[in-house]
Amino acid sequence: MATVLVLCAPVQTGDVTASGKITVADAASLVLVVWCLVRLLRGRGGRLTPKAALVLGAPAVAFAVTTAASADPSGSLTGFVRYVQIFVVVPAALLLLMRDARDFRVVCGALVLLALVQGAVGVVQNLTGTGASYMGQDIRAVGTFGALDVMGMSTVVSYGLVAAFALGVAPPGGTPRRLRTGALCCAAALVAPLVLSYSRGAWIATAVACTVVLLLAGVRRALLVLVSLAAAAMVVVGGAGVGSAMFEERLGSIFEVNSAPDRSVTDRYSLWAAAVSIWRADPATGVGPKNFPAHRDGHASLGLSSGSDTAGAGMQFQREPLLSPHNMYLLVLSEQGLVGCVAFVGGGATLGLCCLRRLHGARRVARPAAPAPAPGDFPGVGRPRTAGAPGTVDCGLVAAGLLVWQAVDFLYADIGGPSTVLTAVVLGAVAWWALALPPGADDEASSP
Repeated sequence: MATVLVLCAPVQTGDVTASGKITVADAASLVLVVWCLVRLLRGRGGRLTPKAALVLGAPAVAFAVTTAASADPSGSLTGFVRYVQIFVVVPAALLLLMRDARDFRVVCGALVLLALVQGAVGVVQNLTGTGASYMGQDIRAVGTFGALDVMGMSTVVSYGLVAAFALGVAPPGGTPRRLRTGALCCAAALVAPLVLSYSRGAWIATAVACTVVLLLAGVRRALLVLVSLAAAAMVVVGGAGVGSAMFEERLGSIFEVNSAPDRSVTDRYSLWAAAVSIWRADPATGVGPKNFPAHRDGHASLGLSSGSDTAGAGMQFQREPLLSPHNMYLLVLSEQGLVGCVAFVGGGATLGLCCLRRLHGARRVARPAAPAPAPGDFPGVGRPRTAGAPGTVDCGLVAAGLLVWQAVDFLYADIGGPSTVLTAVVLGAVAWWALALPPGADDEASSP
């Protein structure tokens, strides 16, 4: 919880992970990993299944190979550490520390609380004109992350919204009615700050993730909810006239990228083309982690601008260099080639399949009445890692929704900034649901 909630603290201007500084969130994740190691040494931690070891270990090996084959191995070392932290070490620590569905719901509660705090700050920024600059006005909601990390608040709010929405639409079998009602209220409250973030990618990823969650919760319910939301949107936006011209312009630009794209879209296409060109020069292992900026200008077109304009939220105007292609898949492909990309995408796909499989199993187990414990059984001893047990369908919906959101988000964004540690926590929670030992599998390791 501390690793998540520490992101409520304001981020100082210029304190960006890309510059090599260690943020408070990074320090919290380090404490989390150390605590996991202490528990393992004391024999109180969990156990990794062979599948979990493969899913988490394969990317680590791929990252090490591409770092060793880098054109600048010493410069790529920091990138290797960052990749291992976000995609291997912190998720593994969450997988080993989380014991049951209650722990999973506690993490979800921390995500929602963080989203509510950052969302409230963002709404105040929009209303008072103290946010980041957008179209000449300081109205873009960025929370406490500042103008240098405009995607930070939208990422945090999206995580909280998807988690709250999944808990709210979960079947009533294992989730109390009060929790489901409160979760839906939180999800509705987070819509406003998400809109005011003016992040088109976050809107798309959240819409896709919530739609997938609805379909997994039940097709009939999904149709009813989608029709209700469409009718409410027509009444609120069309009838009442709610919605600013900036929001309408931003939403309309999603469908105009081929005809009249704005500067941000043009730069993104140029960066994507540069990433593909860099990969073609070294298709097997790429140019090495953290080496995209050094090779960008040699492969980018003349239409690429020198940087992006940032201002507002307590910061003076300045130009920020474009250090990544703003696409996680293309970033891994260009810097780590097919070796890193196959391990990265393959690990994510395996997590997705295991999530759906365990969710199907939890649904099937939840239908009949749970059998009474046999004589001599002590369900409380050892607190078995109950992923996929009866009453955990809500956890499966949350895990599936968060993983879908992250997969779509990586199409237009990549790791960077203080909120990146939250990505590692989310992947750890998803890994627990997808890869943790099934109920009763660790009974042999419990004390007699």
